[in-house]
Amino acid sequence: MRLVSRCAAHRALRLTHLASFARVAGLCAALCATFCAVGCTGRAVPDPRSAADDYAAAAAKGDADAIYDMMTTSAQKSRSRNDVRQLVKEQRGELAEQAKLVTARDARVEATARLRYEDGEEAQLELRDGRFWITSSGALPGGSRTPEQALDQLRRVLARRSYAGLMRVLTPATRAAIEQDLRALVSGLERPETLHVQVNGDGAVVTVPGGHTVKLKRDGGVWRVDDFD
Repeated sequence: MRLVSRCAAHRALRLTHLASFARVAGLCAALCATFCAVGCTGRAVPDPRSAADDYAAAAAKGDADAIYDMMTTSAQKSRSRNDVRQLVKEQRGELAEQAKLVTARDARVEATARLRYEDGEEAQLELRDGRFWITSSGALPGGSRTPEQALDQLRRVLARRSYAGLMRVLTPATRAAIEQDLRALVSGLERPETLHVQVNGDGAVVTVPGGHTVKLKRDGGVWRVDDFD
């Protein structure tokens, strides 16, 4: 029983690879169409469903060459045409079943893209209603789909020293708490000449209304903020 389950899982994994190759091929075609539409003719982006239908037709017929031709260059480097032919030959029945699922009326095709710029910034896009929309960008609001993406956005906004960017990656509750503290600090510092400043040599401590404390330090005759809470 364990051997049978292992073999079934292995077949499913290989079929998933073929489906993934087709999805990538469809996405690349959609992206190319988008760039041509924006830069040349202004045409609408083709429905990515056509790529899924092409894959379903090839899977139903067991057309290994058609499936291989839909694969990206990197995918073709990982599997040769003969490898794909062998996989299709071994899994002809399961591919036919998969083709039925892909062409079902309730099947939904989602197309996404991730663009990486020369400076390392990334933008994520999603195809909806015939055009690509920005869902996440280093300089624009957007939600992270994975914890790793959230951490990467945090690193980028900290590297840019971007307060606005930092606020965007925080949870609403944390963002609201920080902004409330900052508003209270701004309000408490409206009339600095009325605050009690306790000076001790080159250091000073100021108690600000609202429960905040500001620590100052004199360096080269210039007073600077050393810390505040």
